[in-house]
Amino acid sequence: MSAQPTAPARRPAIVAVDDEPAVLAAVARDLRRGFGERYRVLRAGSGAEALELLRQLRTRGDQVALLIADQRMPGMAGTDYLVQARAMVPEAKRVLLTAYADTEAAIAAINDVALDYYLLKPWDPPDEQLFPVVDDLLTTWESGAALEAGGVRVIGHRFSKESHDVRDFLARNRVPARWLDVERDSEARELLRVAGVDGDRLPVALLEDGTVLERPTVLELAERLGVAGRPASDHYDLVVVGGGPAGLGAAVYGASEGLRTVMVEREAPGGQAGQSSRIENYLGFPAGLSGSDLARRATTQARRLGAELLTVQDAVALRPEGAGRLVELSGGGVLSASCVLVASGVSYRQLDVQGFAELTGAGIYYGAALTEARSCSDQHVVVIGGANSAGQAAVYFSKYAARVTMLVRLVVRGPEGAEEVLEADACFVFIGAMPRTDWLDGVVARDGRGFILAGPDVPADRWPLKREPYLLETSVPGVFVAGDVRARSVKRVASAVGEGSMAVSLIHQYLRDS
Repeated sequence: MSAQPTAPARRPAIVAVDDEPAVLAAVARDLRRGFGERYRVLRAGSGAEALELLRQLRTRGDQVALLIADQRMPGMAGTDYLVQARAMVPEAKRVLLTAYADTEAAIAAINDVALDYYLLKPWDPPDEQLFPVVDDLLTTWESGAALEAGGVRVIGHRFSKESHDVRDFLARNRVPARWLDVERDSEARELLRVAGVDGDRLPVALLEDGTVLERPTVLELAERLGVAGRPASDHYDLVVVGGGPAGLGAAVYGASEGLRTVMVEREAPGGQAGQSSRIENYLGFPAGLSGSDLARRATTQARRLGAELLTVQDAVALRPEGAGRLVELSGGGVLSASCVLVASGVSYRQLDVQGFAELTGAGIYYGAALTEARSCSDQHVVVIGGANSAGQAAVYFSKYAARVTMLVRLVVRGPEGAEEVLEADACFVFIGAMPRTDWLDGVVARDGRGFILAGPDVPADRWPLKREPYLLETSVPGVFVAGDVRARSVKRVASAVGEGSMAVSLIHQYLRDS
């Protein structure tokens, strides 16, 4: 008996709702012209009709990528519809159609319904006013959907540092992957049986080509997936050490201005900012965006402009040799450059409390560790710290956990003032940061806390030239610094991006003068 052909997967849906038939027809027409090959465009004449349509789509298991709704509709305003629709299809992007008089309601909706964009009517010509907006939103949705679908399957123990490291690497490098908990998922145990892998060889990564990796290191996994990359040149104009906002900013501007640029990042593009669940105050994004989304956009931009990106590579030493600057890598390689920009950022400060070191990565995490969020469903999560990052993490984990407790000064006391033991399923620590500059010890001038001195802060006895150092230049000519790792820097994402771009301008000046 011959096998039956598999039915093609249904395209994800875009749902448009407007009570004016002519406007609704125009929206649907333009959306089909721009995106009809990849998406189904469905129409509804009211909020109630659209909600019923969403129920049918969810019942069939169909994906919904985008919701577009008019604000002024009788019976149910667009914002009221989107509130209910968000509960049904939370991953779908949300756009509100408004007239100029409704912009106040649209701005309020950014917070009320996590609106992604509001679009003023009319949107003519659609090629300029509609398509770029929708294309950007769908690209962001597609990247998330791909990660959810998962190409690599990882099987391991929830409270295992090795399993956490693998999951975190895949998530931060935006490699599509699916996590299977060997204790909770029967599918995980069946896959291990079929693959012939013993339970003491976890974590296990099952690649799309059928390869089975038992207890892989992050570097091994990166090389097998083609994530790490290898240098394409013997010499560069600029080596950027660090892939946070400052490093990515320098990579974008350096490559766009004709410098042969390579960026080295020890973990994943985005740095600490890339782990932020939400960045609310970055210019040009009124709805805010996640650190991961910002890192994805910047990485794509840097590569498009010609910058090379080497991930899972750490700079371990810097050696000035004549007019050149050599950066030694953890894998044994060496990068040669005319200039180096140090944008290595900071590391989370470790909490010196009994038991924390042993449980790091296995229930205790530094930073947001967003890969663990869904595993915290219906559990008690403790966030240690009281600054902005800790508050953002608490809000983010509240979407999943049954209870979130913030500890700002660590000692837990009961109603009578006596110290108490607080039981928790997972703990996330945000108690400040320390600069990643140990690899530069004895090479560039640093302050007492390890931050790099630059420009007018460079000690006179450490500067070898007659001219003054440039504003972001370190005590070694041709070696610049930007971002959080610089002494007296402003710890903001926008400031770091600005310093990265400014450093490139100063590097041009250095190369001309040299």
